[in-house]
Amino acid sequence: MIVAGDIGGTKTHLALFDWKKDRVDPVRLESFHSADYTSLEDMLTEFLAPPTAPQSIDDVAAEKGDAVEVERPAEKPQKIDAACFGIAGPVIDNRCQTTNLPWVVDGATLAKQFDIPRVKLLNDLEAMAYGVLLLRPDEVEVLNAGTPPAQNQALALIAAGTGLGESILFWNGSRYQPMPSEGGHADFAPNNDNEIELLRHLRSSYLHVSYERVLSGPGLHAIYDYVRDSKKNEPTWLAEQIKAGDPAAAIAEAGLKGQADIAKQALDLFASIYGAEAGNLALKGMTLNGVYVGGGIAPKLLAKLKDGTFMKSFTNKGRYKRVMSSIPVKVVMNQKTPLLGAASVAGALSSTPAS
Repeated sequence: MIVAGDIGGTKTHLALFDWKKDRVDPVRLESFHSADYTSLEDMLTEFLAPPTAPQSIDDVAAEKGDAVEVERPAEKPQKIDAACFGIAGPVIDNRCQTTNLPWVVDGATLAKQFDIPRVKLLNDLEAMAYGVLLLRPDEVEVLNAGTPPAQNQALALIAAGTGLGESILFWNGSRYQPMPSEGGHADFAPNNDNEIELLRHLRSSYLHVSYERVLSGPGLHAIYDYVRDSKKNEPTWLAEQIKAGDPAAAIAEAGLKGQADIAKQALDLFASIYGAEAGNLALKGMTLNGVYVGGGIAPKLLAKLKDGTFMKSFTNKGRYKRVMSSIPVKVVMNQKTPLLGAASVAGALSSTPAS
């Protein structure tokens, strides 16, 4: 048995798999609100605790009466052969200071505390990249079919959610190897006058404006604030919805339904910048076999991503427009892809001897 985890700033998904070689469904899957726990160790302790056996009617009666108590043998905890966790943050020497949580996760500490022979930590996008390799055709939506080359070339993954993650998968001659990255924290590079003004707006709040400040849930809200401050045409009802709940969700819904022009403009700008940065990543890695758009935002904005705004910016690379047009682009619809990737790595670890 193996444990896989997808550790995010908002939610953490943990699962038990009986993973041998091929993709399988989890034996057990639970989701946790990350901020409710002081560490991953506390969360894992709860997740791995053996279930309490139900009491029989006779046992309950015995406890209430004067009968001699029958000692119930303690259920042994599940034996774990390997574990792998995808974490939002840089993983160095199998240790990670999480980006959006006050946690330090250390693979050696987890292995010792939970008696797991092999524990591997991955950057969250590295875990998602492994998962992308296991996706079925019905778990993606095609933005651009493209014409990939006959021989395997690199792949790219970009994923906007709470933050922005990026990864390149290179072909090593026999299989794809994901490469971790913190590319989402690279400098935001505007492409036109409107985006230059957006950058100026963001610099009033941040010393360093990265792509993550734009391409994320908080980034969509920041774009909306820029459009609002520029156009001065915010509907009162939308302002109230944004204050009352999830700003990005309210903006996205209003924009997709055409309920507020200001929200539509924010989505246009978001989709355009998203396509441009996805294209930048494809160029840097020459990922001719395809680009996957993952994360929690893309499936919710699928209609917007399919209207041509994303791909127009993706291909707008001057002399490389023809090359960019040939690259397949797909949206990842399975939100458990990082968990699948972590499980595949843990499954491979479980079949190798412990060092």
